[in-house]
Amino acid sequence: MPGTPDAPAPLPPATPATTRRQVLAGGAAALGAVALGTAWSPEARAETTTRASRVVEPFTLGVASGEPFHSSVVLWTRLAPDPLAEDGLGGMPDRAVEVEWQVSEDEDFARLAASGTVETGPRDAHAVHVEARGLRPGAQYFYRFRADGEISPVGRTRTATPPGQRLDRFAFAFASCQNYTHGHYTAQAHLAQEDLDLVAFLGDYIYEGPEQGTVGRGHLPRVEVRSLAEYRIRHAQYKSDTDLQAAHAAFPWAVVFDDHELENNWADDQSDGEVISPEDFLRRRAQAFKAYYEHMPLRRSQLPTGPDMRLHRRLTFGNLVDMHLLDTRQYRDKQDQAQRENPDRTLLGAEQKQWLFEGLSSSRARWNVLAQQVFFSQRDFAAGEARRFSDDSWDNYVVERDEVRDRLARVRNGVVITGDVHANYVNDVKADFDDPASATVATELVGTSFSSGGDGAEQNPGDAVQLSENPHIRFINRRRGYVRNVVTPTEWTADYRVVDYVSEPGAPIRDRARFVVEDGVAGVRAEG
Repeated sequence: MPGTPDAPAPLPPATPATTRRQVLAGGAAALGAVALGTAWSPEARAETTTRASRVVEPFTLGVASGEPFHSSVVLWTRLAPDPLAEDGLGGMPDRAVEVEWQVSEDEDFARLAASGTVETGPRDAHAVHVEARGLRPGAQYFYRFRADGEISPVGRTRTATPPGQRLDRFAFAFASCQNYTHGHYTAQAHLAQEDLDLVAFLGDYIYEGPEQGTVGRGHLPRVEVRSLAEYRIRHAQYKSDTDLQAAHAAFPWAVVFDDHELENNWADDQSDGEVISPEDFLRRRAQAFKAYYEHMPLRRSQLPTGPDMRLHRRLTFGNLVDMHLLDTRQYRDKQDQAQRENPDRTLLGAEQKQWLFEGLSSSRARWNVLAQQVFFSQRDFAAGEARRFSDDSWDNYVVERDEVRDRLARVRNGVVITGDVHANYVNDVKADFDDPASATVATELVGTSFSSGGDGAEQNPGDAVQLSENPHIRFINRRRGYVRNVVTPTEWTADYRVVDYVSEPGAPIRDRARFVVEDGVAGVRAEG
């Protein structure tokens, strides 16, 4: 529930010597507790010593923020002293717990901007969602929690610039697909060191399968997760990674799911992997959605009701960027190659499509962004006269894809950002994908995975065919990493940041390619 406006007893100030790098990039809950605990009164220290044998660190999953509005932001944590406990409840007692929270203008928590208390309990796996309000627009803040006398690590967050107000620079990264078993979260560690206003995560935050992998990071539990307890444990395992915690603590995130948060290639109420009734599948979907919400910095407006969760929404950053976050799973018709050109098929569903089109029509932003999951541009995998398309992309919903493309053509600077395919692409969105001479009407930037697919490569053998058969595809690369974007009124610069391996920790980050989109000029130009 949202935090209450009444102020709790003061939390101790942070030690002035604690650096921003220590607070934000440390990731480990122990660092935050030690750094913030040194200024406690002697009485509080004595109490802590007395309690040491019976209290276990509850902030093992770190802290996060998200959904920045111009005067509020979501703060998240979950109390879980034993995050992988078999019942999925994180080792917490079967009782409600009061959690204090603070938002400060400074790292020392000397200038509080907001504070309050919130109650959480076993029904929500002791997850905490605070919608901290009354904040200054376009401002940086620091935040922390306290529960049972223990203090969380410190996170840093930022509010948005109000809609319509001049904004000269917006920096964000987008990423997706972080299979825990496929590699170390090296890219997330580098991401935490960037200078960003937002991270957009475009799906496959967890993977549902029983894989154990080859890098010593096998999934727990060792089954395909289906129950609420199993989904909670899987989320907690991913959230336990300190590099991921550091990336969450450094910036606000905006998240959307794809398929693996529930089951590979699911569509609406249909399983793609087993023979199961829609009723049984929706019961599983309800468990997955509940666990997803419990572990993400989402607003109450995204709180699921059974198997339903409204995840499509819009974030606005001044007069510069409208980001339309889409849900391409919950309302789609089941994948069917034989029906790909059927005009009645939908990926978005009627209500979401209307919401999107109305938002695009009314937008006054310089840049309009579709933040979504699956490949948008046409992608023919077959050489010569034959044609072969993916059935888990917009190519399987051709008529609706073309409707969205035509709407993008009417707005100023349409950019689609995409995840899912574990590879970097840059695409010119064409007025007619079958006619290379037709106008370019928008740009699609596709980001690789954080770790899914292992170390990756520069390219695969089949990429030459893709580049030949799809001249609107300008770039393909299959290393791991993320895309860093700096958006100004005159141009959008996208840096494809990659690591050469994730099978071992410690890989350096490098800029593999840079592309620029100029204001008022659809399509990209390569730089460097």
